[in-house]
Amino acid sequence: MKYILNVNGQSRTVDVPPDTPLLWALRDNLELTGTKYGCGVGQCGACTIHLNGVPARACMTPVSTVGRMKVTTIEGLAENGKMHPLQQAWSELDVAQCGYCQPGQLMTAAALLKDNPRPSDADIDGAMAGNICRCGTYVRIRQGIKRAAALAAGGKETAQ
Repeated sequence: MKYILNVNGQSRTVDVPPDTPLLWALRDNLELTGTKYGCGVGQCGACTIHLNGVPARACMTPVSTVGRMKVTTIEGLAENGKMHPLQQAWSELDVAQCGYCQPGQLMTAAALLKDNPRPSDADIDGAMAGNICRCGTYVRIRQGIKRAAALAAGGKETAQ
């Protein structure tokens, strides 16, 4: 079946069976390969995207359920050619090690900062708990989120 999806602000058409996970429609049909396959059961967070601004697991979201929701992938996190503060912070602090989980980490962190622009360590740990990093960069991820919050507030603070 053909589905028209709003992905990163653009109308995109995919012709896939209704039960196709959004992950595979994004990666295989739309060639948006930033969203990663990790576990396939919604537990690792590597496939995290936003549906109407809310984090969702693309591996568990059938294309047929997306409808008119706005889909944002890691490729759509930057706006008007300017990196999102999280992307800038990740780069400044060299947060990623292997990097495989990082698109999902960034998408989860972006939703956190949208709802809570000055999160505490406990807020960060709670929001990020569903995202697994096999390299164990959790301390650097927390620092990156704090740095991004500072950048979004005008860059006056630094990560600790």
